[in-house]
Amino acid sequence: MAYRHIEIEQRGAVRWLWLNRPDVRNAFNDVLIAEISTAFADVEASAETRVVVVAARGQVFCAGADLNWMRTMAALVESDKGHAENYADALKVARMFHAVHSCSRPVIARVQGDAYGGGVGLAAACDIVIATDAVNFGLSEVRLGIVAATISPHLVRAMGARHAARYMLTAEKFSAAQAKSLGLVHELTKSNGLDFEVERQATVLLSSSPAALAATKRLLADVVEAPIDDVLLAATAKCIADARTSPEGREGIAAFLEKRSPAWVPKK
Repeated sequence: MAYRHIEIEQRGAVRWLWLNRPDVRNAFNDVLIAEISTAFADVEASAETRVVVVAARGQVFCAGADLNWMRTMAALVESDKGHAENYADALKVARMFHAVHSCSRPVIARVQGDAYGGGVGLAAACDIVIATDAVNFGLSEVRLGIVAATISPHLVRAMGARHAARYMLTAEKFSAAQAKSLGLVHELTKSNGLDFEVERQATVLLSSSPAALAATKRLLADVVEAPIDDVLLAATAKCIADARTSPEGREGIAAFLEKRSPAWVPKK
């Protein structure tokens, strides 16, 4: 199928999925979200694909949600169907991350640039994360009056509950080295060595039985607490829908786009 915001590149048994909205730092909108979900459904139907690489064009891996799109969604609260439409939209986001996480093939994140919000969640949903040593990560949702809800199950699995709590609550940026120490990133490289390391890791995975890899992924899902099921996806979708349509959520997004401090920040 033809995609608007992603590119698909098949390199032998390895499928590269490129986020391709570099003009907006590969931020998620409704089209990109739907296309990622579709692309991972296509992976499941592809007999030739044994490994997936999630990569990104441009200087930034993914800046999270497209705030112009989110402001449009949040504004729907003024209509009778506003919250319901935000919930339905958020559930699509949760299911997109789950499609990445639950893919029967091993998924490698190739993080060439900074990742924020949902971009961190996208990396966390992958099985193996390889990043350059100069990138930064951040979970800035609370500063916008919203919540890192749909990505939270993946953050907790990748970083552990205590580390996830710190960065979800403080919205502090953290370095690639810190991300590696937290378990979010597995390997760090210089920028000119990134593709070599990604391809090396893909080759290692190709040496293993496809059926055994898929069974291992199912096993790992079974032994981790709080399975990512429809109940959990719905709860995270409701959390972000509530936050996005709240007065503080709308104020925070508007303040960011208008390059001003939100109303709750103390005046100096």
